[in-house]
Amino acid sequence: MKKVKRFLKYVGWFMLAVLVIGFIALGIYYIKWNNTSKENLALLGSKAPLIKNDGLSFRDLNKNRRLDVYEDRRRPVAQRVENLLGQMNLEEKAGLLFIDIIAMGPEGELNEVPSFKDPITFAFDANSTFVVQNKMSHFNIVQAPEDPKVMVRWNNNIQEMGERTRLGIPITIASDPRHGVRDNPGAGIESGIFSEWPSPLGLAATRDSVLVQEFGSIANKEYRAVGIRLALHPTADLATEPRWSRISDTFGEGAELSARLTAAYLKGFQGDSTGISTESVACMTKHFTGGGPQKDGMDAHFASGKEQVYPGDNFAYHLIPFEAAIAQKTAFMMPYYGIPVDQTKEKVAFGFNKEIITGLLRNTYAYDGIICTDWAIISDTFAKPASDWGMEDSTPLEKVQKVIDAGCDMFGGEALPELVVQLVQEKKISEERLNASVRRVLKNKFDLGLFDNPYVNEKDVNSLRSTAFMAKGKQAQRRSLTLLKNEKELLPLSKKSKVYLQGFNDGFSYPDLSQTDDPEDADYIILKLNTPYEPGNGSFLERFFKQGRLDFPEKERDALLDLISKKPTITVLSIDRPPVIPEIDFASTAVIADFFASENIILDLITGKFGPTGKLPLEIPSSMEAVKAQKEDLPYDSASPLYTFGHGLGYQ
Repeated sequence: MKKVKRFLKYVGWFMLAVLVIGFIALGIYYIKWNNTSKENLALLGSKAPLIKNDGLSFRDLNKNRRLDVYEDRRRPVAQRVENLLGQMNLEEKAGLLFIDIIAMGPEGELNEVPSFKDPITFAFDANSTFVVQNKMSHFNIVQAPEDPKVMVRWNNNIQEMGERTRLGIPITIASDPRHGVRDNPGAGIESGIFSEWPSPLGLAATRDSVLVQEFGSIANKEYRAVGIRLALHPTADLATEPRWSRISDTFGEGAELSARLTAAYLKGFQGDSTGISTESVACMTKHFTGGGPQKDGMDAHFASGKEQVYPGDNFAYHLIPFEAAIAQKTAFMMPYYGIPVDQTKEKVAFGFNKEIITGLLRNTYAYDGIICTDWAIISDTFAKPASDWGMEDSTPLEKVQKVIDAGCDMFGGEALPELVVQLVQEKKISEERLNASVRRVLKNKFDLGLFDNPYVNEKDVNSLRSTAFMAKGKQAQRRSLTLLKNEKELLPLSKKSKVYLQGFNDGFSYPDLSQTDDPEDADYIILKLNTPYEPGNGSFLERFFKQGRLDFPEKERDALLDLISKKPTITVLSIDRPPVIPEIDFASTAVIADFFASENIILDLITGKFGPTGKLPLEIPSSMEAVKAQKEDLPYDSASPLYTFGHGLGYQ
């Protein structure tokens, strides 16, 4: 007993010591962060005063008390770009070429000292370190506050900080998709303050390019209301490899369908194909030349998926949606992480690959928009190691040089402008080469109108989740639902049928059906299933990626079959990747493909409040053997698929 007490005493002292050391470390961290912030903020100048000229007001962004060409909105954009370029120093040019994730304060204040109200504020540098020290002016915001005015306030605060820098270069705020009904870390953010839509795969199930353009137009208005001017989407990759984790973000495996919907998506966000305007949200189309054909379906974020393979010799097929994006003048293009195996002489990933970036995208396709790498191909992050495939043994300086030599303009998920400065100073990169990228980036900011007014009004958030926008999103959800099977015309169910629900959110109820907690007591079972996957065991980010197997483990499958055997069952497949469920399909009386519609809308379909019109944008394989035998780059090549591309029933 004495030994136990002594042991507990030591444990108690140890825990107290850890706690004290933690508080001391946190205090030191706060003091250092606070001091850094004060030093940064002390370097800022005043806000831009207004200058009157010919009865008009202009912002004196460089505070020199005269109207410079770049400050004059009446001048052609090309002239404004050259005038500003001539005033920029090397550090300012380098900073312009980096975009990284940034945090906002919980109430919309600048994130200068982290807050326990929102732990994510501890994960990133102070806003002023990015803007003042690194001279950066592009940021990806990942938080989703419940009050949209928080985003408005933060946008205006960070824009004021940009205005107070030497040349007053405005900030471009970017975001991953924000209009889905679920979170998808690393790829999308739950809708929250925005209208709710199905996944892009669901939009593809509607086959309706007009609806997709309407989505883009609505998302444009909602983004602009909170200051977001750069959409890190659409995903124009083709879902030809069913195990790949990013399929839900695509328009499926059909190149022509994807091309048509990609063009409509861009038209909604950016406007017509003449280019960017002050009413646009610029789009970063990804992932050139198509991220779908991942070897064994493993994602290229991680070393296990570094190879993109083309066993069907179908490289050109994956370019078709990107050709549509180029024709629609997508403002940005993002290459993916992988190495295009046997497609170029050099075995390096797309972002480092000059044959892909300069040879194909710049020269063959004459693309003159901004090319930005995918996130963190130079540096390790807390979320994952650097995705520097083919360049793993190189230094960060060598990797940065390789990216610029390849023809890319910007670095995603990085804040390393000092390396670009070093490369120019050491004459490894010419300043004229740097200027070519700076011109493209500045042009985009001018085209968006950010130099003339980057601020947003809190009143504009009244447009968010408007009745019309929400109604259109619900319409898209309804039209995305796809009826795969309906034996004996089971659907639609009659009102007040007694049902047992499994796989729905806790506490979910539906007024037009009688619900029971006992499947034996039900008339029907409604079973909602997600596509199976293998949990990642690598980096923090990899644990969120659903990839690998598509079939249920035997024990789980048998339990589901036992449930289905009790009563006629309607199985709802919530598809982010095509599931392998031949036994479950055979045992079910009706099967519905859901692309992340709300649960109420799914039950509205089941009870006949509307009829199904969706068509599958991909195949549903019949077995894992068929999945493994198909070729990663070919569409529609799974042997004897359970359901074919384009399948979809209606009610009789």
